[in-house]
Amino acid sequence: MPVTEHQIDLYARISHSRTADEVVQQIELLILEGVLRDGDRLPGERELSRRFDVSRPILREALKELETRGLLESRHGGGTFVADVVGQIFSKPLVELIGRHSKATQDYLEYRRELEGLTAELAATRATDFDRDILTRVIERMREAHRSGNFDEELEADIELHNAIGESAHNIILLHTLRACYRLLTRGIFFHRNTIFGAPGARDRLLAQHEAIYAAVMARDPQAAKWAAQSHIDFVAAAAREAERSGEWARIAQLRLQQRDRTRDS
Repeated sequence: MPVTEHQIDLYARISHSRTADEVVQQIELLILEGVLRDGDRLPGERELSRRFDVSRPILREALKELETRGLLESRHGGGTFVADVVGQIFSKPLVELIGRHSKATQDYLEYRRELEGLTAELAATRATDFDRDILTRVIERMREAHRSGNFDEELEADIELHNAIGESAHNIILLHTLRACYRLLTRGIFFHRNTIFGAPGARDRLLAQHEAIYAAVMARDPQAAKWAAQSHIDFVAAAAREAERSGEWARIAQLRLQQRDRTRDS
């Protein structure tokens, strides 16, 4: 898409000495600020050197340095992509350890409750008009998925809304910490979101909670945003406990039934 007077080029012209370090710094900031996400593909070498207004040797040097730092990765015949820096926040052994112990679920939600509350509070104070436009697009997507009964789409919009609120808080540490938390959630490390969404009336209640967070951020009401975000996590925590308890009851009941069948057949 051509850049208009209302658009900002991600890869802005380097205006100083045009060194590889300056290119490295600009791309690093785009990743740090969450503008470039893991898996995003960079423009081709010719296009990128043109937009930075640097020579291709300088650009290659910069891209090589970013690969060395683990921020970019080259795929043979496929181009250059932003590396999965989010996935590296929690190491694989730690993720597997967390997944084996149920106590981590409530600790995770307790941690998220405080993060989400602070994030929504900051978003209500700091969100720009561009942030608010993104939030509106995501909530409309969520509403449509809810109306149409598109379960998977609604789950995706759920995470995207929380990501958008995180971006609107304009705190890079919060942004990347939350993205790492959401990554664990989408992978089902703590609980399967289907069990939460599948409870009677849960989808309607979850939509209402997301609407409340959105409305408070749009109204620039930090206290209401914080309360709405924390109330949402309180509901999720209670639903997760209930799902775990119901699952344990079902497991025990199945064992009893199996034992009775064995006793009867013996």
